[in-house]
Amino acid sequence: MAEVLVLVDHVDGAVRKPTLELLTLARRIGDPVAVALGAGAEATAGVLGEHGAVKVLTADAPEFADYLVVPKVDALQAAFDAVNPVAVLVVSSAEGKEIAARLALRVGSGIITDATDLEAGEQGPVATQAAFAASYTTKSRVSKGVPVITVKPNSAPVEPATAAGTVEALTV
Repeated sequence: MAEVLVLVDHVDGAVRKPTLELLTLARRIGDPVAVALGAGAEATAGVLGEHGAVKVLTADAPEFADYLVVPKVDALQAAFDAVNPVAVLVVSSAEGKEIAARLALRVGSGIITDATDLEAGEQGPVATQAAFAASYTTKSRVSKGVPVITVKPNSAPVEPATAAGTVEALTV
């Protein structure tokens, strides 16, 4: 099955709930490969494996804490080049949207922000979005490149699914 990159949101190894939601959504369209960056990245592997991550790519450097987003984009791009995913999922936060936009620009792909659901489609992943204060829902897909999608927190239930969760160091 195709691999889906998921950028892990964690604090010193404690994985935040929106990341577990991303893993649930990623399993709908492929095999989740988690990318954990910064202090405590290796400590995330156990929880990520319990929620379906088949592989956890980790990198720790002071730049991840010292600078805003560029080192994280560099690392995510390195993971993108190493894995060749069918989609990249990021938590829809101010930082997440910035990382996603910069990655999409670097790899020449389209971006979908603030998705609330994901499903597999014939021509790639299809994202559901709420529009006009959630008065309408729309379905979107990226027409060029590998979709980079930010997903709103609390959009999907967390569904555990045991996977290998093997840890590999990411060279950035």
